[in-house]
Parts: sequence; C-alpha cells; structure tokens
Amino acid sequence: MASLPMSTKKQDPHHSKNSKTLTAIGLGNTLEWYDWQIFGLLAAFIGPNFFPNADPVSSTLSALSVFAVGFAFRPLGGVLLGRLADRIGRRKVLLLSITMMAVSTLVIAISPTYQDIGVFAGLLLFVCRVFQGISAGIEAPLSTAYAVELSPAGREGRAAGVLSMFVNLGILGASLVSFATSALIDDAAMADGGWRVPMFVGAALGVVVIYLRRNLPESLPAATGTGPQAPPPVWRQVGRHWLALLAIIFVVGAAQAYNYAWNVGLPNLANGFGEDSTSVFALTTLLGLILLVGSPLVGMLADRRKLSRTFVATRLLVVPAAFLMLAYAGPGIGGFSIVLLVGGLVLVTNMTLYNVISTSLMPQTCRATGVGLGYGIAVALFGGTASYLLIWLQQQGIDWLFPVYLAALSLISVVLYLLAKRTTGLYAGE
Repeated sequence: MASLPMSTKKQDPHHSKNSKTLTAIGLGNTLEWYDWQIFGLLAAFIGPNFFPNADPVSSTLSALSVFAVGFAFRPLGGVLLGRLADRIGRRKVLLLSITMMAVSTLVIAISPTYQDIGVFAGLLLFVCRVFQGISAGIEAPLSTAYAVELSPAGREGRAAGVLSMFVNLGILGASLVSFATSALIDDAAMADGGWRVPMFVGAALGVVVIYLRRNLPESLPAATGTGPQAPPPVWRQVGRHWLALLAIIFVVGAAQAYNYAWNVGLPNLANGFGEDSTSVFALTTLLGLILLVGSPLVGMLADRRKLSRTFVATRLLVVPAAFLMLAYAGPGIGGFSIVLLVGGLVLVTNMTLYNVISTSLMPQTCRATGVGLGYGIAVALFGGTASYLLIWLQQQGIDWLFPVYLAALSLISVVLYLLAKRTTGLYAGE
C-alpha cells in the first residue's frame, strides 16, 4: 500500500511536463489565430488607412484582398517549413513559425498609413501578410501533428480538443479585444488609430509564446536521417499517399470555408449592412465562447465514439447549417445573431476535428510535409477566399450560391476521406 503514493508521485513530473508542452504549443495556436483573426475583423477599419478609396465597401474589399494574400502563401509555408520539420525536427520549426507571426503583427501595428507614405503603406501590409501566411501555413498542421505524436494512443481526440480550445481562445481574444477597444472609444477614434491596439496585444503575446517554446522536446525519431534503415525521401512518401493529400485538401478546405464565412465574412457583411460595430463584436465574442467551451467536449466525444465516425457525422451537419445564412440577407441584428450563433454550434465540431483527421491520414515520416502542403492549399483555395466570396455574392444578389458551395465542399470532403481511409489507411486516432 505504501508504494502507491510513491508510484503516483513518479508519474507527476511526466504529466506536468506534458501539460507544459501542450500549453506552449496551444498558446502558439492562440497567438496564430488571434493575429490572423484580428486582421479580418478589423478589415473595415484597416482598409481606409492603407488604400486610396473613399468608398468604405471598396476599401474593405481591398483589405480583405490583402487578407487573402496571406492564404495564398500558406502552401509555401507548408512546403518549405513542413519539409524542414520532417528533416530537422518539429521544435525548431514551431519556434520559427511563431516568431515570424509575432514580428509581422508588430510591424502592422506600427506601420504608417496611405496618407503618410502613399502606396508603400499597402505594399508593407502586403509583405507582412506574406510572412504571416508562410507562418500560418505550418503552425496549425505541425502543432497538431506534434501533439498527436506525444499523446497516448486513443487520446488523439482529446489532444485535438485541447489544441482547438487554444485556437478558439485566440478567436475569442480577437473578438473580445476588438469589442473592448470599440466600446471604450468611438467609431471615429477606432478608424483613426484605435484598430492598432489589438495588434499591439498580439505582438506582446508573441513574446510570451516564444519564451515558452524555447525548450520544447522533440517528437520526431532520430532514425529519420540517412542510412539503410532510413525511410524513402519525403516527397516520394507524399506521392504514395496522393489520395490522402487530396482528402486533406477538402477536409481542411470545407472547415476553413465555413470558419471564415462565420468568423470574418458574416461580421463584415453586418458592418456593410450598417449594424452597430460594438454589437457585432459582442456577438462574435459570444461565438468565440461557444467555440472555446465546445472544443474539448467534442474531442472527448471523438475518443469515446471513434474519431472517424464523429468526423463524418459532424461534417454532414454542415450541409443544413450552410443554408442557415440565407436568413441574414439584410439589416437586422436579430437575424445576424441567430445565424451566427446557431451555425456556430456546428462550426465548433468541425473546427475541433479537421486537423487531427488530416494528421491521421499521413505517416509520421512525411506528416509535416504532407499535412502542411494539403493544409496550405486548402486554406488558400477555400478559406482565404470565403469571406470575400460571401460578400461579393451578396452584392451580386446571388447570395444563395455560397451555401450551395459550402455544402458541396463538405460532401466531397466526406467522400474523399472515406476513400483515403480505405485505400491508404489511418496512422492515428483509431
């Protein structure tokens, strides 16, 4: 009997170390999504400061175009930094990616406007989004792969749930800081320079995350070097899993199109309809709370019910949820709140599972490259364009087309996932 407390104590340092590691990885996700989300939420304020257009809708679309530029460079981040992570290990690349994001956010926060330096203001904003895109192209897929590699078998869903909770903390933080800033100052001050405050908050968080990540353990086996026991070249392995790569593109793409439609497109649409900005930020903050609380619960459900089954069931729910947005076709904060929050309940299930599902489709020796590439392509094609497409279709009077598009992406992702699972198998989560 006396040995039991001693055994328990011996396990404590291990659990404590894992908790610290997961916190360092998770807070990196918080920063990544905070910085990424804050730009989208503040596009209506950033646009007039960096682009020469008196029309607020046109300047917002210009800012959203630069927002989309970051997505276009995500595949490059997945290829370059993913390949690097499969060669030299996960830790160094995770530290590099978060440093790039934090520095880029700080530069945007202190950047001069169009009135100060003309077209160079927009160019500087463009360059910062390029670096943020490269960083974001590897951060989410690599951190999930890293967490899965360090998790006990059968606990992958819980790891995904915890990381998703940190992601949603970033989304919530972006909305909360935007709401608080907007509530403390008037709209004129917000447009003039108040939008910089949330950027400075993100840069400060970056310093904390860099400090926490400096001593992360390595999860990539040392045997992935050279010699007779070395695996085939990474790109050859990815080529062998081409169907899995295609499935990852649509698994991630459908989730991200849904995510950016709800978290960026709908709030900017509400601003375009003339809704009170403080009320809009309050509702996006409430959506962030739903995502934050729901993600660990979804992760536990996935471990209990089986990861693949939970994914398929929750992904199919996107189809009816997508058409819910048609209920918000004109001004009215009540309609906006119903669409945003009810759709958010389905959103949380999809945003919790898509990264761990992607990770499960690639073996460890080519995981960072394969998942990073698929993730980057998906977010560039489907995530980065979603908010722009939603608003543009609304302007053209064919807003019904976006839910059709989102539903089709979701159904294709389910079919490809099931085909890849049957053809190449799963490498985690089952």
